[in-house]
Amino acid sequence: MAELTQRRAALGRVARGGVAGLTGAVVAALAQFALVVVVTRAFPAGQAGAFFTVTALVLMAAGIVKLDAGNGLVYFIARASAHEYHGISGYIRAALVPVTGAATVVGVLLYPWLGPVALALPVMAVADVLLAAGRGFGALRPTVLLDGVLLPVGQLVLVGAVALAGTSPWLPGPAVAAAWALPVAWALPYLPVLVLAALALRGRAPRTPCLPGAGRDLWRHTAPRSVAAAIQAVFQRFDIVIVALLAGPVQAAVYTAATRFKIVGQLANQGLARAVQPRLVRTLADGDLAGARELYQATTMWLVLLTWPVWLAYALTAPWLLRLFGDDYGAAVPVALVLAATMMAATASGMVDVVLTAAGHTTASLRNLVAACACTVLLDLALVPAHGALGAALGWSAGVLVKNALPLWQLHRRYGLRPFGRHSLSALRLRTWATA
Repeated sequence: MAELTQRRAALGRVARGGVAGLTGAVVAALAQFALVVVVTRAFPAGQAGAFFTVTALVLMAAGIVKLDAGNGLVYFIARASAHEYHGISGYIRAALVPVTGAATVVGVLLYPWLGPVALALPVMAVADVLLAAGRGFGALRPTVLLDGVLLPVGQLVLVGAVALAGTSPWLPGPAVAAAWALPVAWALPYLPVLVLAALALRGRAPRTPCLPGAGRDLWRHTAPRSVAAAIQAVFQRFDIVIVALLAGPVQAAVYTAATRFKIVGQLANQGLARAVQPRLVRTLADGDLAGARELYQATTMWLVLLTWPVWLAYALTAPWLLRLFGDDYGAAVPVALVLAATMMAATASGMVDVVLTAAGHTTASLRNLVAACACTVLLDLALVPAHGALGAALGWSAGVLVKNALPLWQLHRRYGLRPFGRHSLSALRLRTWATA
């Protein structure tokens, strides 16, 4: 009985952390949607598509140079909580040094093609690592406030200011604003996020001697996930780049606008995952399979209840909603329908990859992502030239389904875990949320 009470209390803490994460996800999703509306309304489709392509390339590069060091830190810090975080500062340094170096080198190399926005890569990568380290210590608030609110709202404000100034005398015109000022405005908010993330972590990470082999242990665990994170970063945004290359920037703008709502599902899943990941790591490290099953099924139910109404509403209102971006974007309704159906299926799988990696199966996660990305790229190459944005949506959809189906089967085979079960309905009880 005591064990059940403790488990309920833990689930309640995860629920409250998930609510905070989801709140940040909602703010971020709304701000990013508004940013796309501003850009598509202020600039011709070709220029808007060029901006979306540049930012997609920067985010892809950032996802690669982060080396997934943040999730590696969450894993080690969460497991070390019972040992008073001895040596944890050594793990943080072991994560920051290679990430900073890789981001700096890649930023310099990409500067001739992407311009000043490429120099933001070290700031983006280091900020992500610092926020992740804070989550490992159980501090979710800095991530919610900085990454979920300050960053997207700051991007919206600065990009909106550039869009308004694009017609003023001191800028040569909208074309120049779209070419360099928009990407720079989009990247600037990462700087205060970095500074504030460092300040938030400063009081939490004790200065202790570096444990022998800390860096080796961190990167032995993280190396497969570094490759997987790079593939995931490519998987999430490569479709925009493919559409731009094979169908032109106008189709890239249409595709970006129609699929902008997928950020709702991604951020909702990310917000809840950030709250539950440390708890999952501890639960699985202790061999508490029943606790892991309850966390997985409860969070899956929360995701379904929170996001399915959004996808259904988007599918029903897409013919009108897409016109917010401009009259030329109304033809992207089929893309929106594919997006809604795919995200509902993905949400029903729950945080399946988070559970797989929390159990230590980082290599299996890497193989799954390789299969999903290969599926997407092959279908995009086959469908985009003839079908444009719709072809990219179909390729992305197939990749998402593969990405969720493979770990679902692996978790069921290895641990008997399923996204739905007897704990699904118990997740709806109010006392779960209220338990201290």
